Amino acid sequence: MADEPLVLGIETSCDETGVGIVRGHTLLADAVASSVDEHARFGGVVPEVASRAHLEAMVPTIQRALKEAGVAASDLDGIAVTAGPGLAGALLVGVSAAKAYAYALGKPLYGVNHLASHICVDQLEHGPLPEPTMALLVSGGHSSLLLAPDITADVRPLGSTIDDAAGEAFDKIARVLNLGFPGGPVIDRIAREGNPDAIAFPRGLTGPRDAAYDFSFSGLKTAVARWVEAKRAAGEEVPVADVSASFQEAVVDVLTRKAVRACKDEGVEHLMIGGGVAANSRLRAMAERRCEDAGITLRVPRPKLCTDNGAMVAALGAEMVARGRSASAWDLSADSSLPVTDPHVPDPDADGGADGHPHSHSHTHSHDHVHELSRKNLYA
Repeated sequence: MADEPLVLGIETSCDETGVGIVRGHTLLADAVASSVDEHARFGGVVPEVASRAHLEAMVPTIQRALKEAGVAASDLDGIAVTAGPGLAGALLVGVSAAKAYAYALGKPLYGVNHLASHICVDQLEHGPLPEPTMALLVSGGHSSLLLAPDITADVRPLGSTIDDAAGEAFDKIARVLNLGFPGGPVIDRIAREGNPDAIAFPRGLTGPRDAAYDFSFSGLKTAVARWVEAKRAAGEEVPVADVSASFQEAVVDVLTRKAVRACKDEGVEHLMIGGGVAANSRLRAMAERRCEDAGITLRVPRPKLCTDNGAMVAALGAEMVARGRSASAWDLSADSSLPVTDPHVPDPDADGGADGHPHSHSHTHSHDHVHELSRKNLYA
């Protein structure tokens, strides 16, 4: 284990400041500072509020992670950070912090993809990812089906949402039902008391001529909202539990059905589910049943690793180091629309950096012009 790469990961793509420390496939620390309470009164994430919260939480969260892991910053073999996709301002805070720490410590910097990180985090729970792995990523911003022959260099999008993401739909329906923000956890809880077959809500993009692997939840969201509005207009009580259960059933039915179909079509025997909505209990139960019926091995990390966290970024960073992938350049920037086909952002000037071939990272950056006393005081 001592020979495995020790990497610190920073995640700031949305409203949670996550810092994780991983050695190989072993999680040593997972520190998170969430600003969700600050956004709740607005009914959704406010980018400027998120960015300010990241600034305030960054250094204390890094220090907490180092203490939890029982390592010094100087022991690290690399710094990984989410370079995209995500909120531009929030991403910039994380990228700037990672560059500062990596530069001062003389460690390689790895700008990695948020979505690929959600896949790679499962290595901390269930060991090395099979190659290829099919991944269903569902969150407030993404609903994607991805085929990953090599999580560090080859991730292929098969399908994605054409409108609302699944998590976004949960938040909007929770708002319609006056359940607060975020909507996913509260709908999951209330739905357990309801009947999932009570209301026949539509399943988007499931017709014979529809895209096999794409998702659409906008029509479902509208159908639920109109159903609720009709009940209220008639002076009738809205059965919140039944609406929640029926809505949730429509979402997870489509997600799991399309994911299993993709596995069968591609001849892949493993399905990994990640992202914040992967913490949904009904999604997990239905995926487990359908995968078992189809002879597919299901891999779902524990709920804490499904939501945004620094551990997933550190996991992908450690894999980059282990496989000798090229580090990022010092002018690394945040890319709010970084495509999942770019699992990381290599230095374009590095020898073979853009072609995915292995590189050696046994060196460190000396940075002689950095004041050695300051480095010692700050990062010893």
